[in-house]
Amino acid sequence: MSPRTTTRVAALVLAASGLAAAAAVPASATARPTPRSPIVFGAIQYDSPGHDDHSQKSLNAEWVTITNTGRGTVNLRGWTLTDRAHQTYTFHNLRLAGHHSVKVHTGKGRDTNRDVYQNRRDYAWDNSTDTATLRDHHKHVIATKSWRHR
Repeated sequence: MSPRTTTRVAALVLAASGLAAAAAVPASATARPTPRSPIVFGAIQYDSPGHDDHSQKSLNAEWVTITNTGRGTVNLRGWTLTDRAHQTYTFHNLRLAGHHSVKVHTGKGRDTNRDVYQNRRDYAWDNSTDTATLRDHHKHVIATKSWRHR
């Protein structure tokens, strides 16, 4: 084998081993992780105080607080808030300023920057056990909060 052929064979072997090594990297190692969000759950009032009489006062006393812990504003348009039974509220064009919170009430009302309403006629959250899940507009899970009360 000539020196030139030996060099070409060595180069081919190195190139093939590099491709094999790249193929051996698991997809999860090359996948882009979901960026950490400054949006978190705050307090949750899953059991409306008093008698559950389905009045707007009672329905709106059941709420979830969502807080932006970051400095910049986050647009929650297309984000969803879901319970364990897959009942879903979808945010419209709500821009949550840095270091601010919004309460998501179960009943009906007029949306503001501090309070939004699911416009439901029934309670959203189970008083004994449930899970609130917040997803961004790409359907990535941003936050979950569960409770079990006996």
